[in-house]
Amino acid sequence: MKALEEALAACGIDCTETVRGRFFAYMELVLRWNERLNLTAITDREQFVVKHFADSVLCAGRPEMRAAREIVDVGTGAGFPGIPLAIVLPAHSFTLIDSLGKRVRVLEEIVSRLGLGNVRLLCGRAEDLARDAALRGAFDLCVSRAVARLPVLAEYCLPFLRIGGNLFAYKGEDVAEELAAAQRAIAVLGGRVRAAHDASLAAHGLCHKIVIVEKTGETPPAYPRRAGAPARRPL
Repeated sequence: MKALEEALAACGIDCTETVRGRFFAYMELVLRWNERLNLTAITDREQFVVKHFADSVLCAGRPEMRAAREIVDVGTGAGFPGIPLAIVLPAHSFTLIDSLGKRVRVLEEIVSRLGLGNVRLLCGRAEDLARDAALRGAFDLCVSRAVARLPVLAEYCLPFLRIGGNLFAYKGEDVAEELAAAQRAIAVLGGRVRAAHDASLAAHGLCHKIVIVEKTGETPPAYPRRAGAPARRPL
């Protein structure tokens, strides 16, 4: 768990025995379920800690994250980055969204086994859930990792944010072309790019960026478009 401890130390978070135990249990549960349902291609435990746990929590010390109370993880997959963040930020409330019912049911069991009372799971496509009045404009912060290119991701995520909220998009080190391609979409959806911050643990081969997009105005009612349209015809 050395990489995780270093990532948390960089965020000013102590990796207590309770935190360490929850992460270990989480990894074992994911790998056990992975034998029946494809949750991750990474099965080496050392790489799992680096590429799933350390990578997920590198944004935990950001002031926007610390100030947020309601956080949504769009396209959570096997629970990344939402569950690792929920483990280290127990005072925050996390809503994890995924479109695959089997995966959501597994995550519900994992969350229950870990005793995470600050996590709820929702099954559905982002394009549909973002039109739910109880979810649209309801979150202070949205996180999303390995889901889509930024023009598409912005349409999935920005409708969930209240004005003044932020999207944290986990991206590769070379994000300049993707940022340029996303400028129009982000503006149309009521946002602006604030920064692309390094999120790195070079000693462990993690060299990523967190693109921060601020919600500056209401997303027009026409967005997100119906399921599948953002990916087929990016703004």
